[in-house]
Amino acid sequence: MASSSSPSSPPRELKAGLRARHMTMIALGGSIGTGLFLASGGAVAQAGPGGALLAYACVGIMVYFLMTSLGEMATYRPESGSFNTYAARYVDPAFGFAMGWNFWYNWAVTIAAELSAATIIIKYWFPESSSFIWSLLFLAVIFLLNILSVKGYGESEYWFAMIKIVVVILFLVVGVLMIFGILGGKAVGFSNFTIGDAPFNGGLLAFIGVFMAAGFSFQGTELIGVAAGESENPREHVPRAIRQVFWRILIFYILAILVIGLIIPYTTPSLLNGDLTDIGVSPFTLVFEKAGLAFAAAVMNAVILSSVLSAGNSGMYASTRVLYALAKEGKAPRMFGRLNRRGIPQNALLLTTAVGMLAFLASLFGDGIVYQWLLNASGMCGFITWLGIAISHYRFRRAFYAQGKSMEELPFKAKWFPFGPLFAFILCAIVILGQSLSYITPEGIDWKSIFASYISVPLFLVLWLGYKFIKNTKVVPLTECDLNSGSHVDKK
Repeated sequence: MASSSSPSSPPRELKAGLRARHMTMIALGGSIGTGLFLASGGAVAQAGPGGALLAYACVGIMVYFLMTSLGEMATYRPESGSFNTYAARYVDPAFGFAMGWNFWYNWAVTIAAELSAATIIIKYWFPESSSFIWSLLFLAVIFLLNILSVKGYGESEYWFAMIKIVVVILFLVVGVLMIFGILGGKAVGFSNFTIGDAPFNGGLLAFIGVFMAAGFSFQGTELIGVAAGESENPREHVPRAIRQVFWRILIFYILAILVIGLIIPYTTPSLLNGDLTDIGVSPFTLVFEKAGLAFAAAVMNAVILSSVLSAGNSGMYASTRVLYALAKEGKAPRMFGRLNRRGIPQNALLLTTAVGMLAFLASLFGDGIVYQWLLNASGMCGFITWLGIAISHYRFRRAFYAQGKSMEELPFKAKWFPFGPLFAFILCAIVILGQSLSYITPEGIDWKSIFASYISVPLFLVLWLGYKFIKNTKVVPLTECDLNSGSHVDKK
């Protein structure tokens, strides 16, 4: 394995190889995936078109505030593996330790989950093929994209995101033409917003359920914070990418769900069945087929395959960089902080890839079962990360004031402080606590599902409190927060 450097040479650093177009596409395509292409149909069916719109809009606003909070910190001090670094610097080293390992675990497991999903999707064309072979092939592709250079990740994500964006735009154009009767027959107008209990259906519990599903759909937007550490010009590229988040939320999620709700009645049975095992009931597929595009299912299958591979690729990149940052800070074995000649954390990448090999279990225990195991194991981790971002930014800005620094020193300023991070914190807490409501029914409490959903919470607390006890760490006083140290990135 590559060593970090020789005694006579300067230490190797991460390479700043991500350009403006890479950063923009990472922001635009970061969370466009199965949450939009598949879960959106279930959201409309569960809460009605109005309930789904409101839930996704609320979560979209929360994510926008989170990304501006992250953008303020990431432009001031770009760090690869930013979440744990900021949490340790502005809150408590133990909190940063737990945040880093929580984020690494989340995305490392996501690699395995997305590879398991990819083996399910590919069987649309090759139903009798081996899950083991497909998992091995997809994992090898993702590994090669990440081991070559940071530009390998940037370029692959650029094109993955481009595919998704083109499909969503095409979907919106076709949908609008159908709404006004230009395509697909008679104009539907707003008739599906008034049938049955529409626009709202299922009451408060249904709304909270969709609210949580929307939160899962948006996870991935925070990757812009990790990528900031390897941007060629983070002070320009990160704010530009952050601003794209708002428009992405508005266009790709809110308008897409509006189109689905207008064209497909929320009472359509197939909306509830949209999952990885039956691509034919994706709401995108249903709309395209209503427009007379017979090839819709095959096209959407290919698009969703590219989406899950994109998520796996992002997971490989993000978890590798966070593990590298943990090692540089002494919170992980030193070997994971070494870089090869191309500036890649090779050892961290190898360990992350090994975790991704959990996807191979799909060939032994059945694809769908393993996918659910892995998804349950990592599901809550993303919300914990978002909570950590909100807390870190609140403390960062208060430390900025306490140390007498001028706001003019911030290249990018998050609007509406302190409302933004406090709003995001409260909504994340509601989502985490509300997760249990769907498992409490008149028939009893589904303890097995509650355990599967919340397993990440006690793991996080063990990491946080265990490190705090062993290292005897304290909450960093605002006047002592480190607002000056730079990043481990070679800007040449």
